[in-house]
Amino acid sequence: MNKRFLTLGLASILSVGCFAQVKPLAPNKDAIRFSKAINPENAFKHLSVLASDEYEGRETGKKGAWMAADYIRDYFKSIGLKGPVDGGYFQKIDLATYAISESMLTINGQPKQAYKDYLITSGAVGLNGFTFSADEIVFAGYGISKDGFNEYDGINVEGKVVVIFAVGDPTMKATDKADRRAAMMARQKKLGYLAQNKAKAVILIDPSVDNISAERKASLEAGQVVMRTEEVVERMKKQNPFTVISVSTDTGNEILKAANTTVEAFQAKVAETNKPASQTISLAISASAMKKGTDVRGENVLGFLEGTDPKLKKEVLVLTGHYDHIGITPEVEGPDKINNGADDDGSGTTGVLLMAKAFTDAKKAGKGSKRSILFMTVVGEEKGLWGSDWYSQHPVFPVENTIANLNTDMIGRTGEKYLGTPDSANYIYSVGSNMLSSDLGTLSEQVNATYTKMKLDYKYDDPNDTDRIYYRSDHYNFAKLGIPIIFYYDGMLEQDYHRPGDEVSKINFPLLTKRAKLTYFTAWELANRPKRPAIDRDGKGNPKK
Repeated sequence: MNKRFLTLGLASILSVGCFAQVKPLAPNKDAIRFSKAINPENAFKHLSVLASDEYEGRETGKKGAWMAADYIRDYFKSIGLKGPVDGGYFQKIDLATYAISESMLTINGQPKQAYKDYLITSGAVGLNGFTFSADEIVFAGYGISKDGFNEYDGINVEGKVVVIFAVGDPTMKATDKADRRAAMMARQKKLGYLAQNKAKAVILIDPSVDNISAERKASLEAGQVVMRTEEVVERMKKQNPFTVISVSTDTGNEILKAANTTVEAFQAKVAETNKPASQTISLAISASAMKKGTDVRGENVLGFLEGTDPKLKKEVLVLTGHYDHIGITPEVEGPDKINNGADDDGSGTTGVLLMAKAFTDAKKAGKGSKRSILFMTVVGEEKGLWGSDWYSQHPVFPVENTIANLNTDMIGRTGEKYLGTPDSANYIYSVGSNMLSSDLGTLSEQVNATYTKMKLDYKYDDPNDTDRIYYRSDHYNFAKLGIPIIFYYDGMLEQDYHRPGDEVSKINFPLLTKRAKLTYFTAWELANRPKRPAIDRDGKGNPKK
């Protein structure tokens, strides 16, 4: 969910279905009665725990995520939900942490020190490790390959060790240099050129290696968590196309000493002449690294409420939110390093817990839903929709019996588009409701007209959405299976997205609970209607042929 918004045009609205004025439903007194469990006080109770500093940002594979999973399981159990995974609440996911077990870098026979002079990340090393040596390097300055400024002009990098600066581009405007996203894309372009031209290895002279904090060092040493599917393991077995090693400025100066220059002097020369100054340098360099994998705990948390109708209870409605976030980021500026993830997605997880309480209260009072409901909080969304992907490949209930998925991911704040507007506390982005089923799209509108009367914004149904929001939360792994979905989302990308500022103090709890109620009332209708939503769309909002 990167930044930038796209206004929804008329053509794209028509392409995903345009809802006419709908007729409200007859209000269900039981649904209204039990919705009272979904209130700001209960929401605060859950979120103040899940998004507390004690939970350390709930990163997948780390202690905080395990604490969150335990909290959710205990709550599901306390309100009477059943554990549907062999009697338990956890659906185990095959996760492992891969960390560098040993590494070496020598320059002219002098060994360098990891995390002081150089850095090799786990993701840059295949399962079989790497080793290389060379008697010369290609120093290509900033690694720029543009018309008018090509630092590879006349240079063949195939099979060579190439040294470049990790950051900087003398051809860029000052505004671009300050743009973090532009800088990231520029770096990827540099590496892409070298991969395409079959360089053996890349040494990045990177100022971020100059002073690696103890926290960052610990994070790097802990390694990279992966979901160990067959595809991932096979990919890791393959040797990376080339090796990437980051070195400090001092190490960079040691390399450039063989060319009678320094990092500072070279950069000053290029700035003055505005001309590339690449060269081949005689230098003995060798490096190697190995990594190993360690099993790590990870699980989706499932609570099951069996339906009351003898025939319809075999059908299941799935309500989801992801309880993981991105953990601690030691490299960020300021004293607060913990990304609490109050909105992303503590708010959606809280919504699932509130709905679970409302539905279990109803069943205890003899008003249980006709269809069964699976309340599922998933892990690994921030890593790549892992938890929902795992469930889609290992469903606890048959896919053909799964009637819909309602997914709440970020429902606690006001997105930038709505700040200061009349609808700032009365809107939600409804994503995907009409992509597979016009029945579901219409029902969503009817439920809203009957109970919550919010503004439903369909901006992210636009097939030209540059942020690709429809594809970027856990509902999509259900949609891929042909299961109708609705993704409820607040659009909060700009302010504190994936930053330590995403804290409980900034959550609008009345708004969170109003959005959770919209989801709940929609779930109530889906779980009790005579017929499940018909699938009459192609997954992109177009009528099936």
